[in-house]
Amino acid sequence: MNTEIVYYGMDVAKATLELAGPAGGQTFANTPRGHGQLVAWLKAQAGAAMVVCEATGAYERAVVAALHAADLIVCVANARAVRDFARAKGLLAKTDRIDARVLRDFGLALHPRATPALSAAQIALNALATEYQYVVASITREKGHAEHLTNPQVCSLSEARIAELDRQRKKLLTALAHALKSNPTLAEQVKRLRQAKGIGLKTAISLLAFLPELGTLEQGQAAALAGVAPFNRDSGKWHGKRSIQRGRPAVRKALFMASLTASRRNPVLAPFYQRLLERGKPKKVALTAVMRKLVEYANRLLATPQKISPCAT
Repeated sequence: MNTEIVYYGMDVAKATLELAGPAGGQTFANTPRGHGQLVAWLKAQAGAAMVVCEATGAYERAVVAALHAADLIVCVANARAVRDFARAKGLLAKTDRIDARVLRDFGLALHPRATPALSAAQIALNALATEYQYVVASITREKGHAEHLTNPQVCSLSEARIAELDRQRKKLLTALAHALKSNPTLAEQVKRLRQAKGIGLKTAISLLAFLPELGTLEQGQAAALAGVAPFNRDSGKWHGKRSIQRGRPAVRKALFMASLTASRRNPVLAPFYQRLLERGKPKKVALTAVMRKLVEYANRLLATPQKISPCAT
């Protein structure tokens, strides 16, 4: 006998968790103790609970981990999709309680896919890769800033900042290497991903860190999550230009760098890229098509245990 899913919307703020359910709302602290109280309360309710929240970038991570640890179903929904849903319902006001109810209605209406629980190794890899990207971006910004400096003292301070950031970058690379070495599953996944010409070590790590669903997705889903799937804009006889939307910027950035290499060296994608250029496609459009094929191939690499051709198709 199937247990009926009971949807709860959870608005996550820095200090509080606002929960909306069939019988009204509840408020919990966004702290370890509050997470425990939330889990206990949900466990005491009838039916199988599914908690729908938004991806806030940081504040939801700890509570989502606590819910997963308690074997509760969680959906971390795209914030823009939820906001579009609210607008479609004519809800323009925005408070924590309203947002929690909108999230519950979003679950009831669309039955979103559950977000899989991450392992401790995946969580650690994500944290290290996120910090690495931040440090690399900081180095780039600081070097750009230094180009316009003339005062010797200020130049010295900038050089010191760049040197310190570079030391942090090297430490993070060491930590990432250790994270892979200490986890055979992640190490094997990196090895599999690097079979694709164009996907190097850093790209493979970024894909695993920022697209942990890789290997479990259906055809087309990886490209959509990465934000490299084109969407039509047609109406009647009018055909607009297709464009990519949304997705995960960190994944898209990693794929872009990989596509530059693949467009030159991948035995399948290099000819594909050239064919697109010969048909008059702009370079950016052709590279996006290469990104799309790369991420879909990466998904198949992790989904299939048997060895497949080391060329993206």
